[in-house]
Amino acid sequence: MTEFLFFSALTYPDIDPIIVQFGPIAIRWYSLSYLGGLVFAWLYMSRLIRVKAPPCTQEHVSDFIFYAMMGIIIGGRIGYVLFYNPAYYMRHIGDAFAIWDGGMSFHGGFIGVCVSTILFCKANKIPLFRFADIIACASPIGLMLGRFANFVNGELYGRPTDAWMGMVFPGGGPLPRHPSQLYEAVLEGLLLFFILYFVYNYTKARHKPGMIAGLFIIGYAMARTFVEQFRQPDDHIGFLFGTDIFTMGQMLSIPMVLFGLFLIFRPRKSSL
Repeated sequence: MTEFLFFSALTYPDIDPIIVQFGPIAIRWYSLSYLGGLVFAWLYMSRLIRVKAPPCTQEHVSDFIFYAMMGIIIGGRIGYVLFYNPAYYMRHIGDAFAIWDGGMSFHGGFIGVCVSTILFCKANKIPLFRFADIIACASPIGLMLGRFANFVNGELYGRPTDAWMGMVFPGGGPLPRHPSQLYEAVLEGLLLFFILYFVYNYTKARHKPGMIAGLFIIGYAMARTFVEQFRQPDDHIGFLFGTDIFTMGQMLSIPMVLFGLFLIFRPRKSSL
């Protein structure tokens, strides 16, 4: 069986995580994925507001990108500390601030962006749910770029497999594993982007503020829950509740589905 696994494995493209380095300063694919996602969000949101009675101005979109960046970074790090390794960071509080050493949580970043969006819309008197719909449409590409960066870093790889798409990841042992980062890039990123593109442009959903944001949240949660069946759980967490199938990523996706359903079916009696 092991010989078959080695024979059938695809070659992992060993790409240097560092694009270019100037002395102690290194530009990494991971940081570039964040920057690329924010730039795309700015460009795409700028395009989406070119409609009759837009919810905000171009200046608002430009200003919001900073809020989004802070929400992603602060929320993503706090989420990782609280959701994935609280015991360690209780003993090493200083390490909680070491973002450069890795450790970011999408679910924490999502909460951070929600908070920053609420604060931004309140400060600028922008209709919250209409603005959230535009943010949702622009978000999947950033997720896709982030998963590609995970793949380049050889992290968050999948479980061992004898399927044809298995790869031997550095640090993942000798057996081929699912390239689960690429599964997530396609489902959470590319597919979800085109679904929301279709819904926004060819249905009446954009006239029901909050509905597209709800679809994005549920779409992400469903994609993440599915891919978690192939993704290797974090070593220090493993599977939850004594099972061999339920993971932290799936558990954190449950409240996202509930929140998404609320946004879709909430009463719409205001202009929010």
